[in-house]
Amino acid sequence: MNVTPLIDVLLVLIIVFMVVVIEQRPTGLQTELPQSSAKDPSIPPPQRTIVIQIHHAKPGAGRSQAEHPQVMVNEEAVEWDHLRERLRDIFAIRVERIAYVEADNDIDFQDVADVIAIARIAGVDRVGLLTEDGKHVPMTG
Repeated sequence: MNVTPLIDVLLVLIIVFMVVVIEQRPTGLQTELPQSSAKDPSIPPPQRTIVIQIHHAKPGAGRSQAEHPQVMVNEEAVEWDHLRERLRDIFAIRVERIAYVEADNDIDFQDVADVIAIARIAGVDRVGLLTEDGKHVPMTG
């Protein structure tokens, strides 16, 4: 029995299958990328790190400042009553919703917990605590 014609047929079939497989290569998903709108070049990009600092209230401050410590967001003084609105404005345009809280050593932890709660209500997903050596401890929840 002569097997040469059988081998020729097998080689032709292999070539046909190779061509079919190459042409049926899967294509990726088609996506539509959003086009960037013309932004005002004078607006700087948002800072990546938001630090909420809690300090003792300065003497001679108003009644609301005497009840609560002084709060600063990235070195900008913010009244306690306006902290939630200010944080909501800051995090409205951010993708990364992470804030860090830094407090004086002798601030009551209840004030720190209140600031964390206000930040969470304002839309902050993760809150970290800054320690004296500058390292932070992330908190979940």
